[in-house]
Amino acid sequence: MLAETDERLFQLATPNLAAALMGTHDTFLKIIEESLSVELIAFDEHITIRGEQPAVDQAASVLENLVALLQHGIKLNSSDVVSATKMAQKGTIAGFQELYTEPLIKDRKGQHIRVKTFGQRQYVNAIRQNDVTFGIGPAGTGKTFLAVVMAVAALKQGLVERIILTRPAVEAGDSLGFLPGDLKEKVDPYLRPIYDALYAVLGKEHTERLLERGVIEIAPLAYMRGRTLEEAFVILDEAQNTTPAQMKMFLTRLGFNSKMIVNGDISQIDLPKKTMSGLVQAEHILHDIPKIAFVQFSSEDVVRHPVVAKIINAYAAIEKMRK
Repeated sequence: MLAETDERLFQLATPNLAAALMGTHDTFLKIIEESLSVELIAFDEHITIRGEQPAVDQAASVLENLVALLQHGIKLNSSDVVSATKMAQKGTIAGFQELYTEPLIKDRKGQHIRVKTFGQRQYVNAIRQNDVTFGIGPAGTGKTFLAVVMAVAALKQGLVERIILTRPAVEAGDSLGFLPGDLKEKVDPYLRPIYDALYAVLGKEHTERLLERGVIEIAPLAYMRGRTLEEAFVILDEAQNTTPAQMKMFLTRLGFNSKMIVNGDISQIDLPKKTMSGLVQAEHILHDIPKIAFVQFSSEDVVRHPVVAKIINAYAAIEKMRK
């Protein structure tokens, strides 16, 4: 039996509002169509929604919530639309606008940075309320970017004196000793996601100035040994590739008036076989300690192209079958 199809007309107040809602070359409408399996036909200030129930209702609620953001002066991007469609599918769209009530900071272009998903909001709240926060989940969930955002916000507010960013420098069998160049040239390719996040928030020139002054330090994990990191916001990325000894070494660097964020994806462990991940062990033994929080992200929190979440789910299903 075929599902009953429905058609609904969505009215927009002005041509400018319609253009902002549709996106360049109707990009936003295409995301909604692909995510919810509906057809959206735009004509002037009207959008006709065609599809099965309840997809039509979901699409209408997405459009209504996106229009509400535009009316509050918030400029939309693709990740906003992806988040709205996911929340509509989960039945949590009522909380969508609440995500945008509290901007975190402004980026290099002066645009407000906000959380995009419920998981991201939990993550930000955990960072604020705890000394050590673990963010565990797949790529594309915004872990690294939000960690850098929170670090920059803390620096601007005078809560810390410096930002330290680190990650294991050896992955997928590559050894630094066999790579050409000095230490910076060897390490930088591994730290590119961190640089990208800093550039997005601060801009390249400002980031470089802070690096030169030592306000921001980016270094391989091995360089943390023997240090006590006080008055600092410390981020460990790609933590799934630490050994238990490395994880213990890192966590015990925590000094007074500091915060630590540990991010990783336990489905992307590149350590040699039979080597336990320090992130996996930490999750088992530290989860009951006060002021340490664990936030789990899922494919629902992926704010990249909608296909990325489907790819993650497909690989996760294969891994589950193997176990």
